[in-house]
Amino acid sequence: MALEESDRSGWLFPSSWFSWRPTSMARLAQAELKILQTFIKKAFDTKYVNLPKSQHRIWTLTVNESGATNKVPLVLVHGMGGGIGLWAQNIDTLSANRPLYAFDLLGFGRSSRPRFSCTPEVAELEFVESIEEWRNEMKLDKMVLVGHSLGAYVASSYSLKYPERVKHLVLADPWGFPEKPAPEHRRPIPIWIRAIATLIKPFNPLAVLRAAGPWGPGLVKRFRPDLQNKFSHMLDDDTIFDYIYHCNAQTPSGESAFKTLNTSFGWAKNPMVNRIEQVDQRIPITFIYGSKSWVDNATGYQIKHVRSESFVDVAVVRGAGHHVYADKPVPFNELVLRVCDAVDNNTVPKPIKFQEWNKKYGSPDMEENRKNGSSDKDKVSKRERRVSPEKTDSEAGSQTSESPDRKPGDVVNDSDSQFSNVNLNTSPSKASFGEEKEDLPKQLL
Repeated sequence: MALEESDRSGWLFPSSWFSWRPTSMARLAQAELKILQTFIKKAFDTKYVNLPKSQHRIWTLTVNESGATNKVPLVLVHGMGGGIGLWAQNIDTLSANRPLYAFDLLGFGRSSRPRFSCTPEVAELEFVESIEEWRNEMKLDKMVLVGHSLGAYVASSYSLKYPERVKHLVLADPWGFPEKPAPEHRRPIPIWIRAIATLIKPFNPLAVLRAAGPWGPGLVKRFRPDLQNKFSHMLDDDTIFDYIYHCNAQTPSGESAFKTLNTSFGWAKNPMVNRIEQVDQRIPITFIYGSKSWVDNATGYQIKHVRSESFVDVAVVRGAGHHVYADKPVPFNELVLRVCDAVDNNTVPKPIKFQEWNKKYGSPDMEENRKNGSSDKDKVSKRERRVSPEKTDSEAGSQTSESPDRKPGDVVNDSDSQFSNVNLNTSPSKASFGEEKEDLPKQLL
């Protein structure tokens, strides 16, 4: 990997444009600090971790590093276009009883922004090796590895190469897992989206954000107003928009690597579903999906079937979109803590008990349905997620644990629960519980 931190599309974005774009690393640092100080009440530290082999730097957040040293540390890996600031709602809870680390992926946030390889396999390896070099510098022996979106893809690739370092792999709404479906099975894409995709195909995914210059911050607010909603109970200004903008208005290093890894409309050139079986069978895997996300959770159940000799759990968080950790931080945190507790006891998580979850967490989405005089059952279609008919009740595990009379093939629809361990035999155009999926273009952030 070359050390030059340049934009692969430099001919479009000469250095003089930086003065036109209202961004800088200092502004990114300012927005990040405000987010962290607003949400994190525990003492935390941020620092650059130097990688001597590659001569890069990884921007790292640590919490509770010196406490609970007997607990396996938790490591958080963000997704495309993100950074450590987006985990702000999760950090206090997840670090309560163990060391927690979050870092900006190489090429993103405040980490070094090198030129990645144009070969997908090599670019993926460069991400993986940066994590391993970071782990070695941090002197972490083993870890619970949590990845979101692109971070989940990279975390899975890391687990393939360095399985001895991973105690449990948690994949939050992972990108890059399913194979690109045949044309007749693809979700219909509006003509206008296809036209835009054709025009911007030669460029990096967020090139428009940078090309817009002083109008760039306004584009983030206009097209992703939902990002602020995820943090609005604590931040009622433009800090989140500023953070996202400054994360992505810098040299698009990791973004260029992401473009190298994917093909049209965000499908991975090397889908993880074809390789996940090769992950050491001793590594438990937990999938956490948002019920409203554009990511199809069918792949999680496919992997559960393929890795039948290993622990694979799939949870769908009701009412959450692609950013499941920010949309529903409380149930997301509980799911991750459930994994951590199991790791501490050298075992795997117990099945989710839906009735107990319902007592702890309400379901605003379901309450809204009741007010409107409808229920989930009214909206469930024939393409709803089902327990696979070929599985027995014992094989279905937590899918049937709360309903002993439930038969294979019944729709799993615990109407008051935040979670649903359900299966899917086909790819629907809507999420579970009759919820509308997020718009496809939102996958970029």
